[in-house]
Amino acid sequence: MTAAFAALAALPAIVEPPRFTQEMLNWRTWLTPVAEEDFAEAQYDALVQRSRVKNEYFRLLAHDPAILRERTKTDFDIFYSKGGLPRADREIAATAASRLNGCVYCAAVHSGFATHHSKRRSDVQHLLDEGVSARIDPRWDAIVGATVAISRTPPSFGEEELARLRDAGLDDVEILDVIMSGAFFNWANRLMLSLGEPSY
Repeated sequence: MTAAFAALAALPAIVEPPRFTQEMLNWRTWLTPVAEEDFAEAQYDALVQRSRVKNEYFRLLAHDPAILRERTKTDFDIFYSKGGLPRADREIAATAASRLNGCVYCAAVHSGFATHHSKRRSDVQHLLDEGVSARIDPRWDAIVGATVAISRTPPSFGEEELARLRDAGLDDVEILDVIMSGAFFNWANRLMLSLGEPSY
C-alpha cells in the first residue's frame, strides 16, 4: 500500500447523511448551470435525451458537452444494454455504491429503479436502512459485496468477491456488468457529491 493510500485509509469514516429514501428527491448545484434558454445544439446533443435539459445536474455538466456526451453514453451502455445482468441487479449495485459513499440523491434514484425492476421494495429499503452490511439473499449480497470492494479506498475487489459472484450463479458477462455498474456509480457519486446536494 502506498503512503497516499495509507493516509486515505486512516481518515475517519464518511459521515452519513440524515436519511436514505426511495422517494424522488430534488438536487441543487452549488455552481451555475447552463440556462435552458442558452443551450446550444452541441449541448443538446451531449444530453442524448433532450428532455434532460430540465435537470439541473445535466445542465451543469453541459458546460463541457464533449465530456457530458461520453458520460451519458457510458451510463446508457451500462444500465440499458440488452443481455447480461438483469436491470434490477445493475440498479442494486448502483444503490450499494451510493449508500456506501453517502450519496443520498443517487441512492434514492437507483433504489427506486431497483424496486421498480425487482418488485422487492422491502429488500431494497433494508439496504438503505441498514447500509451495505445488510444481508438480503446470496445473489444480492454478492453483488453488494463486490460493489463495496470496488468502491472502497483503496479498492479490495479480488478473488473472494469473484468466487461469491460465481457461487451466486452469475456468469462472466453478468460479473462484468456488476463491476461496471458499481465502478461507474462509485465515480458518479463522487462527482455529484462535489457539485451540489440533495433537497427534500
